[in-house]
Amino acid sequence: MYETFEHTADLGLRVTAADLPTLFAEAGRGLTSIIVANLDDVRPVREMSFAVPGTQLDELLFDWLDELLYAFETQRLLFAEFDVSVDDAGLKAAARGETADETRHRLEHEVKAITYHGLKVERTPEGYLAEVIVDI
Repeated sequence: MYETFEHTADLGLRVTAADLPTLFAEAGRGLTSIIVANLDDVRPVREMSFAVPGTQLDELLFDWLDELLYAFETQRLLFAEFDVSVDDAGLKAAARGETADETRHRLEHEVKAITYHGLKVERTPEGYLAEVIVDI
């Protein structure tokens, strides 16, 4: 599950999940939901693979979301479905979505950057909690 929260001129993303793959998948969906208001209208018609090296979970989250943002900025790709695996070497993911189409997608926020401010990934009794602030 993901939710957004206000943070000065930025927007926060808080994600909870039972396991790391779900946490990172939900973070990806959360980021896309910040960019486009109607996430459910993003069709999974194109797949892109990602491999993000890293062992620190907070840095891995930052790098993962930064990769997704880069794909949007350079190719206008919006992703709605994710198959993620996380191991000692980092993250591997298949992300499915489509090119932004302003006739169907309601672009909501221009995300300028993922930030390190308030960045955290921590274990909880229920699984995992992640928080990240995006610059909009």
